[in-house]
Amino acid sequence: MTALLSDPGLLLLTLFIVMLVLRVPIAISLGLSAAVVAWKFDMGIDMLPYNFFAGVAKVPLLAIPFFILAGFIMESAGIAARIVRLVENLVGDMTGGLAIATVAVATFWGAVSGSGPATVAALGLILIPAMVKNGYDKAFAAANVSVTSGLAIVIPPSIAFIVYGGIADASVPALFAAGIIPGLIVAGFLMITVYLISKKRGYRGLPRQESTWVVFKDAFWGVLTPVVILGGIYGGIFTPTEAAAVAIFYGLFVGVFVYKTFNSLSVLTHVLVESTKATSVIMFVVTCAGLFAWVASTVGLVERGAAVLLALSENPWVLLLINIILFAAGMIMDAISIYYVLLPFLLPIVHHFGWNPVWFGVMMTVNLAVGQVTPPVAVNLYVGAQIADLTMEDITPPVIPLLIATIFALAVIVLFPPLTTFLPNLFGL
Repeated sequence: MTALLSDPGLLLLTLFIVMLVLRVPIAISLGLSAAVVAWKFDMGIDMLPYNFFAGVAKVPLLAIPFFILAGFIMESAGIAARIVRLVENLVGDMTGGLAIATVAVATFWGAVSGSGPATVAALGLILIPAMVKNGYDKAFAAANVSVTSGLAIVIPPSIAFIVYGGIADASVPALFAAGIIPGLIVAGFLMITVYLISKKRGYRGLPRQESTWVVFKDAFWGVLTPVVILGGIYGGIFTPTEAAAVAIFYGLFVGVFVYKTFNSLSVLTHVLVESTKATSVIMFVVTCAGLFAWVASTVGLVERGAAVLLALSENPWVLLLINIILFAAGMIMDAISIYYVLLPFLLPIVHHFGWNPVWFGVMMTVNLAVGQVTPPVAVNLYVGAQIADLTMEDITPPVIPLLIATIFALAVIVLFPPLTTFLPNLFGL
């Protein structure tokens, strides 16, 4: 006990783990453990408010509330519903059509939302009832939407990449470009898996009711969304943060003048309230995680942890070990907290081996996307289960084959780094 109370690093970790075990919210666990250690070891308690504010007072982080607001606006504008209709029409009544359409739509929506739980909420209300109506098992439908929506943090623009870029001092446009091929690889593995499950169970899609051209014309403004956002970034017209602001105005333009779904002030008010709540949760985690990272660095915990990992640097399995650590962390913490807590320990390893930080960031993000659907802290599953009116016990079994498919995709990304770095190199990022 004496050693625990006299070692600030050990006390910080112990307090954090104990609060996690007691099911204290992640943000509170991070912030409170940091505050207690800063007070007990006289690290300047008056520095906490400054660090709390400094944690979010960064221009790149402005993209987070902007992209969240843009996602809610585009959902309310009817873009999500039209994209779903288009993809359903494209796959028709083929085996597993609706399940495959779900993967395709989630992949596309990741280029609009940038948030896994937000994608589950936007698409689940449309796709889960449609799949159940056409004979799909409700648990499988909810699992499919929940897992594939994890693509939202890999397909650019991605809130996770923005946070990683800020901590690791990596180029956000390069991370956005790097995420495209790995995101498509994950989507491909998931499509194969849901097709095989659907073939075994006899699941099919919807017969085509309309001309594909008619449906495409109706969804055209939605299809154009990622072109506007990503085209502007890679064309050098605006930065990722500016792109997020452009996405808001684009969504408002489509909702007001094209689809005319923003026909009352109450619709816009609802969008603003919901996006504010979602943003406040994320930014509160960012600030508390920033406090934890600052205290951990100040008391030397980061250096000690990095030294332990560097001692394993001659072990050929060190990369596998890192992925196992990330996988385990994803089971109990959200992605943003993991970036702030673990990246300071992992970055010295990245530099020691000369790994490309952009490739490492994508690998880490795909791993954390898996974490969004691994209990006990599986935010995507919670949202999906709530929409489908199921329990976590109901939705977990059909998640397992989809989870295995995602892990196989992660293995491909880890073993073949050029798949990740090809587009950034092509664009000169």
